[in-house]
Amino acid sequence: MNSPTLAVHTEDALARFMRIRRQTLALTNGLAPEDLQVQSMPDASPSKWHLAHTTWFFEQFVLGNDPSYRSPNPAWYYLFNSYYESVGPMHARPQRGLLSRPTVDEIRDYRARIDEAVGELISHGIDDELASRIELGLHHEQQHQELLLTDLKHAFWCNPLRPAYRDVVMGASASPSTPMRFVAGREGAVDIGYQGKHFAYDNETPRHRTWLSPHTIANRPVTNSEYLAFVRDGGYREAGLWLSDGWATVQREGWQRPLYWQDDLSSEFTLMGIRELEPNALVCHLSYFEADAFARWAGARLPTEAEWEDAAAGLNATGNFLESHRFHPVAASHGDGLQQMYGDVWEWTASPYVSYPGFKTLPGALGEYNGKFMNGQWVLRGGSCATPNDHIRVSYRNFFPPHARWQFAGIRLGHDR
Repeated sequence: MNSPTLAVHTEDALARFMRIRRQTLALTNGLAPEDLQVQSMPDASPSKWHLAHTTWFFEQFVLGNDPSYRSPNPAWYYLFNSYYESVGPMHARPQRGLLSRPTVDEIRDYRARIDEAVGELISHGIDDELASRIELGLHHEQQHQELLLTDLKHAFWCNPLRPAYRDVVMGASASPSTPMRFVAGREGAVDIGYQGKHFAYDNETPRHRTWLSPHTIANRPVTNSEYLAFVRDGGYREAGLWLSDGWATVQREGWQRPLYWQDDLSSEFTLMGIRELEPNALVCHLSYFEADAFARWAGARLPTEAEWEDAAAGLNATGNFLESHRFHPVAASHGDGLQQMYGDVWEWTASPYVSYPGFKTLPGALGEYNGKFMNGQWVLRGGSCATPNDHIRVSYRNFFPPHARWQFAGIRLGHDR
């Protein structure tokens, strides 16, 4: 048995737990129960399901660690399990929007009761294993904060009224964007993967050595105006630019532009409603297929995740994150060196989501968190305007299937040299 966490850290741990839990609830302020009920597609979840599932996580993996614990709502274990097969059966993901009961008020009460129980547990001192589970639960919660926003955005976009989530002045930039230029990356053997004593997901480990061939990486991500040139040049009509599965998806889905761009190509749907398309803002809501096709059209390629991580190492992980309350990418920055590596948009890489050499999953049910998804997906790096700022780090590996468009995903180009 590990020794209890030192009392000097207890208040900090409790404060962090409550801050992150309250931040999730704050994202739903001003929304009606009807808003929280909607599920617009199988890949998305209702906002109230996010509120409940993140609470289920703490009940299942923290409070449930005590064999004597008895859930006040045992039937909810089935409703709010996501994909943990070793825990038990679960409600079908595409049908989460059918769960009119429990109500939003009941779920908020559920959160309050579980928060009280976990808070009491922390205040009495916890061992290292339980502290690790709580920290994992908090980072899991922060992932769902971003998903809550992106899922809600898709739901509001599906509504012909195109309602706004927040009324925020986005502040267009009249100045030209920084010219895109390419910065030489390091060559040879480099080490990537998490190194340190703080939290990291298992998929970021182990730190290992890999080889970088001569290459360059763009100083900033691609802007709306640059992607618009691709659209107007017939990029969505030129089969030779696309991977085979990508071209099949374009034909099947009728893609002609980024997900939330309007037909006029001069406006887009945002969490603030329909707004004028800002030419210098970073383009977002692109699939891997679109990012790859644009790179090929531009005579470039996407960076590998090793190239991205090595380039970002040593940079401060600051940028336009969830806490800025802009909820949208901003214009391309000015300055020397690499810009906007963190925040604004997740950046697709050319790397498939596979395990690092020597990777080992966590023991038990928590081993299902990442490892079993290492198939048919691609890695994104850097975080977005909907990512909490203390959730990201240089080794963080996000992943989505290549057709996914509803996340704040964009493009940074690279070149062989």
